[in-house]
Amino acid sequence: METESITNTGLLDLIGNTPLMDVSFLTPNSNFSLFAKAEWMNPGGSLKDRPVKRMLTQAIESGELTKDKIIIDSSSGNAGIAYSMIGNALGYQVEIVIPGNASLERKQRMIAHGTNIIETDPSEGYDEALRHVHKLVNAEPDKYFLCDQYANDNNWLSHYHGTAEEILSQMDGEFQYFVGGVGTGGAITGIGRRLKEVYPNIKIHGVRPEVWPGIEGLKPLGSPEDIVPEIFDESVVDEWIYVTADEAKHWCNKVAKNGLFVGQSSGSYLAACSKLMEKIESGKIVTLFNDFGDRYFSAGLWS
Repeated sequence: METESITNTGLLDLIGNTPLMDVSFLTPNSNFSLFAKAEWMNPGGSLKDRPVKRMLTQAIESGELTKDKIIIDSSSGNAGIAYSMIGNALGYQVEIVIPGNASLERKQRMIAHGTNIIETDPSEGYDEALRHVHKLVNAEPDKYFLCDQYANDNNWLSHYHGTAEEILSQMDGEFQYFVGGVGTGGAITGIGRRLKEVYPNIKIHGVRPEVWPGIEGLKPLGSPEDIVPEIFDESVVDEWIYVTADEAKHWCNKVAKNGLFVGQSSGSYLAACSKLMEKIESGKIVTLFNDFGDRYFSAGLWS
C-alpha cells in the first residue's frame, strides 16, 4: 500500500517544547516548589495537540489513514480542536462526536477548521460520545478512520517520549511529586511511566473529579459503569486526590488574579496540589496547565 505524504509540517513543528513555569508564588509555604507545564502554548491551545499529532502522523506513515477516509473520534473538546486543526491542515476531513455540554468556544474552534460536530446527550457523560463514535464506525467502516484516543498507544507514547522528557530536562534534577488527571489516561500513563523509570521513588498523584457537575476533560472513574480507557495504566498512580468543580473554579479565579488564565482541569490540578501540600512536609511538585481559560467563558467558569 502506498502511504500518504505529510505536508504542512511547519504547524506540527510548533507542537511541544512548552515552558515549565515556576508557580511557587501560588503557595505561601516556602517548603514547597511548584512547577507547571504551559500547555496552552501549543498551537491548538492545549496538551491534546501532542497525542493527536503522534496518532495522526503515525497512522499516515503506516498507511492506515488515507485521504479517502474521514478522521473521527470522540472528545470532550480539546482533542477535537487538535484533530480539527491538524487533520484539516494535513488535508483530511474530520468529524468529532462530543457531549452537548462541551463549551461553546471549543465547538466554535472546531467548526472554524471545517469539522463536522455530532453532539450526544450530556446527561450520559463522555462515555456516551465514546459509545456513539463506535456505532458510527461499525455502521460504515470504509468511510472512517477511528483514531480512538482512549485505546491508541501513540497517545501515551507522545507523553512518554515528549512531555515527560521535557519535564526531566527542564527540572534539571530530582523532584518528588507529579499531579495530573485522567481523561484518556494518556498523559498520566506516559508521564508517570517515564518519571518512575528515572526517579523510582517519585509519587504520582491522580486527580479524580466529582461525578456531577464534573470537570471538563476529566473522568471520575467512580462507578462500575464508567468506561476505563484501555491505555490508562492505573499502576502508575500512587494516590488519588478528590477535587470538586467548585474547588477547581476557586483556583482558576485565584491564579487569574495572579496573571495566569488557565482552564478548569488546570484549576483542579492546582486544587489537588494544594491538598497534597497539606499532607506532606516539603518537596518539589510538577503539574500541567492543560489549556487556556478563554475556552470556558460560556461554561460560567468566570461568572
